[in-house]
Amino acid sequence: MNRSLISTLLAASLAACATAQPVIIPGPADAPRIPVKENLDEPKRAPGEPAHVDASQYGLDPATGKFKHPAEVPAIPGTRPIKGSLDYLDQNAYLENTKIEAYQAQMFISPYHSWQTTVDMDGRRYMIQHEKTIYKVFDITDPRAVTQIAAKDWGWTSKEHPFGPLTIQWNESLKKNIAVQCYEVTRFGILKNKYLPEEQSKIASIKNAQLLRGFRVFEIDSPDPAKWKKISELPLDAYGSADKMPQQGSGCGDIPVYWGGKYLFVSGAPDDTFVNQEYPNYLYNQAQMAFDLSDPYKPKRLATWWVPGSRLGEEEEYKKNPRVGKKTAWMGARMPLFIPKDPEKGGKYGYAAMGGMGFHVMDISDPAKMRPLGKIDMPVSQAGTEGDNIDVTKVEKTGIVYYSGYPLNDDCYEPYKEIYSIDVKDPANPKIINTLPRPTPPKAAPFTDYCQRRGSFGPKRSGYWHQPGTPSDKYLIYAFYNAGAQIYDVSNPAAPKIAGYFVPKTVDPKMNLSFGDQTHGVFIEWDRNIIWVFTNHGAYAVSSSLLGAPKFDLKK
Repeated sequence: MNRSLISTLLAASLAACATAQPVIIPGPADAPRIPVKENLDEPKRAPGEPAHVDASQYGLDPATGKFKHPAEVPAIPGTRPIKGSLDYLDQNAYLENTKIEAYQAQMFISPYHSWQTTVDMDGRRYMIQHEKTIYKVFDITDPRAVTQIAAKDWGWTSKEHPFGPLTIQWNESLKKNIAVQCYEVTRFGILKNKYLPEEQSKIASIKNAQLLRGFRVFEIDSPDPAKWKKISELPLDAYGSADKMPQQGSGCGDIPVYWGGKYLFVSGAPDDTFVNQEYPNYLYNQAQMAFDLSDPYKPKRLATWWVPGSRLGEEEEYKKNPRVGKKTAWMGARMPLFIPKDPEKGGKYGYAAMGGMGFHVMDISDPAKMRPLGKIDMPVSQAGTEGDNIDVTKVEKTGIVYYSGYPLNDDCYEPYKEIYSIDVKDPANPKIINTLPRPTPPKAAPFTDYCQRRGSFGPKRSGYWHQPGTPSDKYLIYAFYNAGAQIYDVSNPAAPKIAGYFVPKTVDPKMNLSFGDQTHGVFIEWDRNIIWVFTNHGAYAVSSSLLGAPKFDLKK
């Protein structure tokens, strides 16, 4: 990006922040009109999957201008533009109450997804950004002058062990930072549809994969993973061992929950009985698990909880779910329990997003005996992931958590994924009280609904539990795919509203033309009022007057 364009972006975003009015930053005047490259190579479907919806059953209502989502569709159908969809890739950016502080193309690692973890060492802050076969380590002490200090990319075809989601915390007993890293069987790139006879050999390759299906613990004296010292590892499979492969089960999913002390929480299927899973390219139904890391050299298993119906032998219970047989819904967890307070410090409750198997409140006051207290069978919303993320940053003060899934199909060809406000003041009787507003573009945009902008549209996640600092009492910030990063004001839980947003361009054509998962992550440095927005063409450091002035160092 040239200096003049950077100056244009920063000046326009400053105006947006100063005026609190929607601002459009137009793409370069000399940029070519980039036509959309359609992907109409639809995968073969198995009997029982939902039928495709006729074009007359969804799309923009000409009378109201509002988009009507289909009620139910198959998984992974390729692109499906509607009447009124843009036939080019939008190069504009849209801002309200936000300011671009910096754009970092070097922080691109994948057009689809990435995880982020930070660690402070020797007066510097480092971010490890990673995906299954790649990581990069950045010094982000000054977000305007990011430097890359380490990287590794071993490619999708490599037989080397994958790099998994992780968290880094200070361990007082060791007087060191330690990292806990999860490893899981591959979800994408191998199996497309387990229900088809021609795919059965791929199922065997996943089950026989030579990788640890569990977690490792490292002592770290450097932010570079190549220099970490492994001190322990444990498969989720209670009958397996770390040095004997293949183990059973899925391994553990996204972002382990660990505060540096005694307790570790992960999601995962601990053996091959956890297989009641509708989604066509995944084999397992993940449970919730707790471990004892009092001695990080010798992790111990504490407890496993799952929704009845998840395992072989529980089919009668499983069949009670209206999603069963349609081979579309994600069933079980993707993320560990969402826990607002460490049980060692008096935390009593955890909240479980179990996909098509609902929302659950758990008693985790004794993690060795964690037990369910209350649940909600959430509204059916397939395809896509129906329950993935729960924001618990407000629950200690308000009694409200925010529950959401995320879209997997492009062009809004699936039911809209709502963000549900759930009252959990009575843990045995949680109640949905409302949903957060659906984002809309500014009036001057060349489309009236984000479903016209191409790619996927809907909430991803509100960052991760280990973001540094104390989260705002007032604001929630969600990655929203083609609607960028959306800032919600939930100070009045009965009347939530959108207070600001940063919506970047759909793609950078010099980097790639993959426009499906545009803004697929946010990571908020609450202690510095900096919102990191991760896209298919790099990362943006964004500030907002709503949060307060950003800090570009680590001084208190």
